[in-house]
Amino acid sequence: MTVREIAALVQGDILGGEEYQDRQVERIFASDLMSDVLTLKDYDNLMLVTGLCNLQSIRTCEMSDIQMILVVRGKEVTPEMLELAEDNEMIVVRTAFSMYKTAGILYGAGIPPVY
Repeated sequence: MTVREIAALVQGDILGGEEYQDRQVERIFASDLMSDVLTLKDYDNLMLVTGLCNLQSIRTCEMSDIQMILVVRGKEVTPEMLELAEDNEMIVVRTAFSMYKTAGILYGAGIPPVY
């Protein structure tokens, strides 16, 4: 499934990295704990679903080679976050849905979790 399709499923807005909206997402990992994100093994085409909305979440994705981020609960994504994401060729999507609802929708759509 593409990032564009995921954004439509969760009624999300693509905030940055629009040129990457046709990237394929093969797995989802949902967490607000960046220490958990850092323990992930190498997964290609992984999307992080998180409510942690700060530069640290972008930096963690950078270190973990995650290039697709879905921010939940309608959190405000700062211009600095978008600039750093752009520098790392990441796409950032935001939805007003909770993490629970977002993860349920994506799981129901057939995207497998990491575990």
